[in-house]
Amino acid sequence: MPADSFRDYLQLLDDDSALVTFDEPVSWDLEASAITMLANQTDGEVPLFESVGETTVDAALVGDPYRGPRSRPWDHFARSFGLSTGLSGAAYYDAIIERLRSPREPRLVEPESAPCKDVVYTGSDVDLLSFPWPYVHQSDGGRYSNLHTIVAPDPETEWGRWSSHRMMIHDDALASLLFLAGEQVPNRYYYEYEPRDEPMPVAAVIGAEPAVQCSTEMWIPTGRSEAAFASGVKDSPVDLVPCETNDLFVPATAELVIEGHVLPNERLDEGPFGDYFGYMNGPRRSMPVFAVDAITHRAEPRVPFCVEGTGVGYGQNSSSTLQTAAAGPDATLGLRAAGFDVESAVPWRFTSRTVWVIATERSYPGCLHELANFVFTTWGMLHIDFFVFVDATADPFDPRDVLTAIALNADPDTDFHQFGVERMPKVPLNIYQTPDEKGSADVGTSKAKTAKVYIDATSDQPAADDADAEPMRARAQQLLVDAGVSPEPFDLLENRAGEDR
Repeated sequence: MPADSFRDYLQLLDDDSALVTFDEPVSWDLEASAITMLANQTDGEVPLFESVGETTVDAALVGDPYRGPRSRPWDHFARSFGLSTGLSGAAYYDAIIERLRSPREPRLVEPESAPCKDVVYTGSDVDLLSFPWPYVHQSDGGRYSNLHTIVAPDPETEWGRWSSHRMMIHDDALASLLFLAGEQVPNRYYYEYEPRDEPMPVAAVIGAEPAVQCSTEMWIPTGRSEAAFASGVKDSPVDLVPCETNDLFVPATAELVIEGHVLPNERLDEGPFGDYFGYMNGPRRSMPVFAVDAITHRAEPRVPFCVEGTGVGYGQNSSSTLQTAAAGPDATLGLRAAGFDVESAVPWRFTSRTVWVIATERSYPGCLHELANFVFTTWGMLHIDFFVFVDATADPFDPRDVLTAIALNADPDTDFHQFGVERMPKVPLNIYQTPDEKGSADVGTSKAKTAKVYIDATSDQPAADDADAEPMRARAQQLLVDAGVSPEPFDLLENRAGEDR
């Protein structure tokens, strides 16, 4: 059965011995994030902190709940969607893509039956600081919510637009949102609402069911609803309920919902923050103000958070898992729908928002350049620095396979391509950008333009098609079996066989 709520999902983790509960009090000030970081680095159980000090609401913190096991980071999501665990990356992608082909309408429920309405605060009763927002890194600019869904109005869809933008807590009723121009919801604010001097209604949904969190990370095209694709992914309707103070709809089983408006022509400090690159990103910037009108929540809410910036090479957290398990299948389907012969598009799990691997066939001269042009000028324009193209027979989920393809197939002279030299926009989060290059604080974009890069690591003559290689592979595998050793994948051997003869 699919998980219909965040609590259902936590129960699945507990049933699989993938959750560890801390009953002793912990502090939201670095302690919870430090324990979570260690769990991420050691591939340990997801930590649930039942008792958090210095908070008036009886709420728990959950550290990186969407991080999957290192060998198959999509496993927990697969189980939450009613799929089998133990699927290969390709099999998991096939299953999710099949469901994404059949989006379905969400279901409206009455507020009286919505768990997220167990407790309702409005007006002067609102108090953001009564919840245990974590202070994640020692040099962060403040306490954060960074694992949630922002719901914003969309004139083209009935259910609004869902996206993800971190939120820094300032006081009992004010926060700042990281709105980077070039993304759909920030664009609506900067170029529609603010020029009209009109506040934009939004809701921050914390602790949504897995399908909702996944759809938030997907590149759903304009005019389509994330709510419908979330319902398709879980193969049953997502329950929605109206907000208390605006016309937006939010997931009914959410742990916590913060309703409010993004005020026009007002800014608050935001950052620095230890972001997904593995470094502290700054400088402190001015970002739009989120003024809170209402807070609704379940009894004893569970508040999830993500420890970003654990370090380059430690890419296993909720953010990297969501990219692999949600954005990857969606991007694969999108590229196929655009007419490209793509086996799969997979984020590199250690730098999942900047490097992607695409398994495809080089079917005609220039096809990879056309594919790179498409991705860099559509959904890959801002965040992604470069793509690695590998053969359709390679395994883009296996870092060793990808590095082998680069080492053996990518000619440094002819297969490393700069694309759009000094013409492509860039988010202001990269460590290689100077403070001046990080650019305009008005709309949160990078002043400097940048180049993008793609690497052609496809083979000219795939060894997998060479009949002479078959006896060599079969003999090597049999020798390992005779020795009592489980044979590893033979991609490296295949490539060498093709080159050495």
